[in-house]
Amino acid sequence: MTTQSVWPSAPILASAILLLFVSSAEAQQTPSCAPDGTRTIEGSHIPAPAPAFNGVINMGAPESKPCWPAANVPPKGAPNVLLIMTDDAGYGVSSTFGSIIPTPAMDRIAKMGLRYTQFHSTALCSPTRAALITGRNHHSVGFGVIAEQSTGYPGYDAVIGSDNATIGTILRDNGYATSWFGKNHNTPSYAYSTAGPFDQWPSGMGFEYFYGFMGGETDQWYPDLFRDHSQVYPWIGKPGYNLITDMADDAIRYVNQLNQVAPDKPFFLYYVPGGTHAPHHPTPEWIAKFAGKFDIGWNAMRDSIFANQKRLGVIPANTQLTPWPADLPKWETLSANDKKLFARQAQVYAAYVAYTDHEIGRVIQAVDDLGKLDNTLIIYIEGDNGTSAEGSTLGTPFDMAAIQGIDIPVAEQLKFYDVWGSDVTTPHMSVAWSWAFDTPFKWTKQIASHFGGTRQGMVIAWPNRIKDAGGVRSQFHHVIDIVPTILEATGVQPPIVVNGIAQKPIEGVSMAYTWDKANANAPSTRTTQYFEMFGDRAIYHDGWIASTTPWAAPWLMGLVGKPPTDPINGYTWELYNLSEDYSQNNDLAAKNPDKLRQLQELFLVEATRYQVFPLDNSVAARLLAPRPSASAGRSVFTYSGESVGLPPSGTPDILNRSYTITAEIEVPKAGGEGVIVTEGGRFGGFGLYLLKGKPVYVYNFLGIEKFRWEGTQALAPGKHTIVFDYTYDGPGFAKGGSGVLKVDGKQVATNTMPHSIPFILTIDETFDVGADSRTPIDTDYQVPFRFTGRLGKVTVDLKDLQLASKDQQLREGKLARAHD
Repeated sequence: MTTQSVWPSAPILASAILLLFVSSAEAQQTPSCAPDGTRTIEGSHIPAPAPAFNGVINMGAPESKPCWPAANVPPKGAPNVLLIMTDDAGYGVSSTFGSIIPTPAMDRIAKMGLRYTQFHSTALCSPTRAALITGRNHHSVGFGVIAEQSTGYPGYDAVIGSDNATIGTILRDNGYATSWFGKNHNTPSYAYSTAGPFDQWPSGMGFEYFYGFMGGETDQWYPDLFRDHSQVYPWIGKPGYNLITDMADDAIRYVNQLNQVAPDKPFFLYYVPGGTHAPHHPTPEWIAKFAGKFDIGWNAMRDSIFANQKRLGVIPANTQLTPWPADLPKWETLSANDKKLFARQAQVYAAYVAYTDHEIGRVIQAVDDLGKLDNTLIIYIEGDNGTSAEGSTLGTPFDMAAIQGIDIPVAEQLKFYDVWGSDVTTPHMSVAWSWAFDTPFKWTKQIASHFGGTRQGMVIAWPNRIKDAGGVRSQFHHVIDIVPTILEATGVQPPIVVNGIAQKPIEGVSMAYTWDKANANAPSTRTTQYFEMFGDRAIYHDGWIASTTPWAAPWLMGLVGKPPTDPINGYTWELYNLSEDYSQNNDLAAKNPDKLRQLQELFLVEATRYQVFPLDNSVAARLLAPRPSASAGRSVFTYSGESVGLPPSGTPDILNRSYTITAEIEVPKAGGEGVIVTEGGRFGGFGLYLLKGKPVYVYNFLGIEKFRWEGTQALAPGKHTIVFDYTYDGPGFAKGGSGVLKVDGKQVATNTMPHSIPFILTIDETFDVGADSRTPIDTDYQVPFRFTGRLGKVTVDLKDLQLASKDQQLREGKLARAHD
């Protein structure tokens, strides 16, 4: 028998000795190999390579020395970061910037730190949010418009590319705990489902924890809510639940738990509630606080805000109040019923503003209670754009109606007066209030050319660093400047490579130079900034701004009128010297054509640099633009068994076409009941279900009216085939149609509809089979109304879309607005 030595050969031994020598040398350079060792990375390439092993490896463990890899930590003294932004709130919404609505949480931060009086958004939510978390212009990161209107161009595809790492990714890889609470309007709608991909979800953008909703808005009473990648329903069994409070509760729980587990780990908490985007859903006690406060009307309120702004020093003393627009009525011209309704609309909106600020204040106080407020950088932005004009000139109890051009008369709206803001409404207010809340500027949300759409009140505090408490800063800045400000504060450098991918340069500039009192009046380091939305645009440079004149009011949603056929040269331009004219009140275009021409040329340069082209001034039409979808190319959809929570982007779209729904079911001996298939809910959608054994199909026209098909007899136990066959009266948007409900080949009900939903069936509900996950399509059942029989197969067969030409589509949109 031959004995083999276990001692290594000479070459292997030499290699091992060399390895031990190198490891020993590295160990001398890195003193700690303890399990709690830390390191601060250089940060140009993230994730950073794993640290070299600095222990000792011999043949046996007793002669060896372990060495744990060090955890990444930011530079010593780096602050926690609390980044807060509310929704759809212009410059005059917060008391911090002159409003009659109290916002004590924002006031608190302003008193601790600084107010910024020339801070800007992009004029729309998804674009602003993309710019905010990347430090790059919205077109540079694919968000030239909201995700639902994305088109197949680099500046408009609603995809934040891997070469545009977010502040979440950067801070996470430098040792921060990262979290996102509230609204996420930066994931393409086609990626909402469990099929992903998840690289465009908060988790894929560097946020380790997410608790919030996807898309532009959600019902605050029954939110379409996610915890990380999973749908959750925290409102079940909780009467009076509201997401505004629940979100604050969850954020407070998070920071407290993080402090218990890792008290020395800094956090980056991105807090973006749905308030105050429609639907306006404050709790009843907050609504009661504002009873009678808005009986003064929008014109008197505007004057009051303007006076407050001058008193607070958040507008220059020589600022002029821009004229009231001729196409909005003055308060004194209104009837008593008009005043009653409109005052109620503003009362509920104000309650929503104050309620949202209160819950933000609870989160700030939680940080204070942990003793961490002094070393927390708090950035609080009131609004991601100007106040929304999407409620129409009349306001609405159902916001999805207004946004699709369907006005509801005042007399009909007054029927909802007592429940305005409750779970049976999704309200929005009159444009006139929106205009007044953007004091002292012209225009509103969506308008990128004027500060009514882009000027936001913003405050920053960091007690350990910012000592000019209560100061005011007037430097010109933009949301893209937040990321570099955070990076400078934390001592973290912008990476040049992330996950092996070279990064585009960050396009913002830090605002930290403004923090010292000695630099209070320092020249702005942002000397140029372009703005563009739906073809409307502006260019700022060295105290001047050139702005296009909007071709139509934003509350018409692109459904009325015709945009310039030449989006480049077909617009009228205005010119303002902001050093003398803070509010864009005095147009100098005719007096200074050379300056205007210079700025127009500069816009073309900036637009080329930042992927703004091709300019597109369509609005509603872009909702129908083809885009990636889990349902693209499919006309037949088949489901079996119970399946709820499916996002609309991956399910059959029944709008503006004929369709057939076929359900193969088995009714139990005790009789059948429950939802077979539904999409939407209380504020729009359709549902096929059994009610006391009888087949029912309901089409809910945006909460305004319902069309019903119902059989006269309960189905006998056994197998049945139920068919709903609908024929659309196209071509064009929002046409009516006729439907036939059949059971086992026999007609049991017929009905017609004079009109239908034009563009958006639902914005925050899902497609459900076998149960209803959110709100009922009608009042004759309560969710979940699970089907008691057996679902064999449910098939939805879509016929071709029946759309007219582009011009005809716009005309059909105009007709849709005429519907009352």
